[in-house]
Amino acid sequence: MTLRALSASLAITSMLALCGAAAVADSGKEPSPPFSEDFLKTQSNIQLGEEIWKEQCRHCHGRSAYPGKAPKLKPRRYKPDFVYDRVTNGFRKMPAWKEVYDQQERMSIVAYILSKDFSP
Repeated sequence: MTLRALSASLAITSMLALCGAAAVADSGKEPSPPFSEDFLKTQSNIQLGEEIWKEQCRHCHGRSAYPGKAPKLKPRRYKPDFVYDRVTNGFRKMPAWKEVYDQQERMSIVAYILSKDFSP
């Protein structure tokens, strides 16, 4: 391979790598913040999450939701990062809520869903 061909190949590889990095950066996915046991057990966080759940989430996920509209939640199977990702970034037909609720509110929704107080 000539020096010119090698140089062109490296330039193309670099551009493709940059495009890939930009695609990941532009995906818009917000990573999960760290969840401590303390945060998840704090009653004020659970209460705020419950208020938001009753206002917004139960219409699709609650007991009285139209069958088939959204899956019933199985909190015992979930980790905080999983729930936060779905609430924040959405999934399939579920919208992302990061533009509606701030990080504290979304974290509180997680605290409520994973709490013993959770009732769909």
